[in-house]
Amino acid sequence: MECGGLSGPVNAVAPRPVTNREFTEALGKTLSRPTPFPVPAFVLRLAVGREMADALLLASAHVVPRRLEETGYSFRFPELSAALRHLLARKG
Repeated sequence: MECGGLSGPVNAVAPRPVTNREFTEALGKTLSRPTPFPVPAFVLRLAVGREMADALLLASAHVVPRRLEETGYSFRFPELSAALRHLLARKG
């Protein structure tokens, strides 16, 4: 996409950030799979190591696409559930 006057880094993320719990629940609902409880942090650290688990699986950041929104960019799937349905329907 080209956008006049927009240059430099842009956060290419959905307009509504979600937590890992919200993502997991939405994915489970989309796949019709139960998501009864989150994986405890110590299990992830045992599985992949403390450093990797902390950096990749347990860390979080609240990121919003402010610059894209300021340009009036229209997101095709602004809500997570619609994006997951679209992506997973193409895989099946």
